[in-house]
Amino acid sequence: MLKSKWLFGFALLLAAIMLMSAGCGEPEEIVDEPEPDEPEIVDPDEVVITVAAGAVGMELELTRDLAEMYSEANDGVTVDVLDTPDMADDRLGLYLQFFEARSPEVDVYQIDVIWPGDLAEHFVDLYEYGADAVADDHFPAIIENNTVDGRLVGIPWFTDAGLLYYRTDLLEKYELDVPETWDDLEEAAQIIQDGEREENPDFWGFVWQGNAYEGLTCDALEWIASNDGGEIISPDGVITINNENAIEIVDQAAGWVGTISPEGVTTMAEEDSRAVWHAGNAAFMRNWPYAYATSLEEGSAVADVFDVSPLPAGRSGSGAATLGGWQLAVSTYSENPEIAADVALFMASHDGQKYRAVEGTFNPTIMDLYDDDEVLEAAPFFDTLYDVFINAVARPSTVTAPQYAAVSELFYNAVHDVLTGQTNAADAFEILELDLEELTGFPSE
Repeated sequence: MLKSKWLFGFALLLAAIMLMSAGCGEPEEIVDEPEPDEPEIVDPDEVVITVAAGAVGMELELTRDLAEMYSEANDGVTVDVLDTPDMADDRLGLYLQFFEARSPEVDVYQIDVIWPGDLAEHFVDLYEYGADAVADDHFPAIIENNTVDGRLVGIPWFTDAGLLYYRTDLLEKYELDVPETWDDLEEAAQIIQDGEREENPDFWGFVWQGNAYEGLTCDALEWIASNDGGEIISPDGVITINNENAIEIVDQAAGWVGTISPEGVTTMAEEDSRAVWHAGNAAFMRNWPYAYATSLEEGSAVADVFDVSPLPAGRSGSGAATLGGWQLAVSTYSENPEIAADVALFMASHDGQKYRAVEGTFNPTIMDLYDDDEVLEAAPFFDTLYDVFINAVARPSTVTAPQYAAVSELFYNAVHDVLTGQTNAADAFEILELDLEELTGFPSE
């Protein structure tokens, strides 16, 4: 009996060896199974605050820097940064999805200067969380813009106005002055483009933002206001867009497409036009102040050969810059509104805005930073073009709230149709006027 058991055991062992040796190679080495990972222990007292932020230029990097600073200084709080789309319209669409779901996923939203009136119901009153102590430090007009029914729904973070970037080396090479009018710009852009094309077939005279989105509203408003063509809808609620001066300048801009500007300019947003400029393939660019710091970065073809100036003038005799800028707003759906408000106020604080101004040339909204030596060393144009920033032309977001997004969409689509040759400005603005009347109920002049 014992022998049969031994033979049976030996047979089993032999079968196992044969199975391991089947095929080719040595028998497999027996490896111990790894120990299962220890379950992650989550501190129930740890608070995570999510900030939805932009990623144009150095935005995302600098926002993450501030988030890390706050987290390190506040035990038990981690600040995460959510990367959102570059184009304002796409970002708004994402935000509306969160709001419709009443989602607590995002605590702090970076919002455009044109959104407070439309989105106020989704944000807390920051005056209830300490903003009253710092509100007077900011430009009064922006605080007023962000105040809806007495509630401060966004703390100003940085302001913006459109600027003209130009190649100093090429103006010198072709013995040209900085353009003061749109006619000057056309002439200079064509001269430089013709000359540079002899060696660089990818070179263009002027790049800007021509896609059908909010950026085109900004660019086109600058053309129209500089040509004494009004502001689309006046602050007292009169539709003004259908006038000869507005029609003239938009038709003129359509003539830039395919001549001094690439055909593809009608698909460009800020970063698209900046990429052409950054590569050294444009004489002039319309963009926001953030592009100053990125133009100085390592690898930029224009790092030592550019400067900025006010945008050119039309019939009005002076250039116009659209007021831009972004605010930080705290969601009413946040599970930790007090901490979220503290994060927002930290990021928009004196030190937070100074850090972004020095590192990324983002225009502060805190007035005394325009006298700060370190800020002016990093961005000298903050001083020389100060009047441009404080006198920028506002979009009609206040008077049309909560319908501004729809107003802007009608406007930029009409302009885009002109730029792409589908119609002319006279016909486009006649239809636009009727559409705006139907949407807003406002009269036309």
